[in-house]
Amino acid sequence: MGAPLFLHLLQMPQFYKQTQPQDAIGFGVGIVVIVFIFTIVNIVKKRSPSLNSGSGSGISGPKHFSGFALHRIAADMGLDKEQTKMLEFVLKSDGVADIEHSLNSTNLLDRHFKKAYHLIERNANTEEEAQNRLAILFATRNILENSGGAGGGVASTRQIPENTAAVLTVGNDSYPVKVLSTKSENLIVENPYNALGSPIRLPRGGKVTLAFFTRSSKGFAFETRIMGNSESGDKPVLQLIHSSQRKQLSQRRFRRRQEVISCGFFLVKVEDMGRKKQKKMIVDKRQIKGTIMDISIGGCSIKTNAAIPSGTLLKISFDHGGFMSVVTLGQVLRTNRSGVSIVMHIKFLRIPRKSMNAINAMVFDYSDD
Repeated sequence: MGAPLFLHLLQMPQFYKQTQPQDAIGFGVGIVVIVFIFTIVNIVKKRSPSLNSGSGSGISGPKHFSGFALHRIAADMGLDKEQTKMLEFVLKSDGVADIEHSLNSTNLLDRHFKKAYHLIERNANTEEEAQNRLAILFATRNILENSGGAGGGVASTRQIPENTAAVLTVGNDSYPVKVLSTKSENLIVENPYNALGSPIRLPRGGKVTLAFFTRSSKGFAFETRIMGNSESGDKPVLQLIHSSQRKQLSQRRFRRRQEVISCGFFLVKVEDMGRKKQKKMIVDKRQIKGTIMDISIGGCSIKTNAAIPSGTLLKISFDHGGFMSVVTLGQVLRTNRSGVSIVMHIKFLRIPRKSMNAINAMVFDYSDD
């Protein structure tokens, strides 16, 4: 751009007029300055895409990781110093530049945290160091899970993932069911069973509510109607009308995973130890068999044939990944029947750090590469 301007100036008629030597020198210096300025402006424009585009063009240069932005966002989410450092490690380990984009995507967050999980496992000097860092990793992930930044919603029953565990409410009765298919004209769910293990025949056109939680622990309930009954693979199923009449439920504190895990549990009694009002927990030696149906670090649901009253303390144990025994202390909050079995809803009261890390790794699906 500078050279053509210089030639244009030379071609101007007044340039050939006789001038004093001082005037010619001054004029030449001015031309050089103008050419220099235009050259600098061109270089700046080429290196700064934002200068080449208007404010509404939407074009911007490549993003760079901003520590200031990270600490501001971390403070808004309530992360402490250790958790902020962990989040920075997680994001930098996966080469993240656009922090807000990653924090607003459940899938991206899980990818970043899963990579950091395996880095910590491989590079920790001791087992204690690994468990300490993993505890901070999962504490950070759970805070982000509840911050409301990541994850989306479900606007229609057509968006419910297949094999999602749900609760079907008919009048004052609620039944645990599984969503089998959402692709067809009707929504297909398991037919509920009564206490004797017989399928319940629900009238066509009756109002029902289907409630469930997504993978990111967001809860939704849809009001719909019964279309009819049928069979699928020799099992009775219920056909519901697809619905977009949605109500959002209170979000769970921790992400929960639907999982079928064989477990054992033991009844726990609390006895007074004398005048100092100290208490001692006594674990019954008899193990009762059960099956974990879903789990989070806050609690789990166990299906069993034993009738256990609400309020009972339990020691629960199961194998994780075939290489580790997970042990927790829990309390039965409530029970409900599922066919001939009973489903206990349990709140965890005490979990060793290593067991908590193992449950988190399973819930977030970080265990496998």
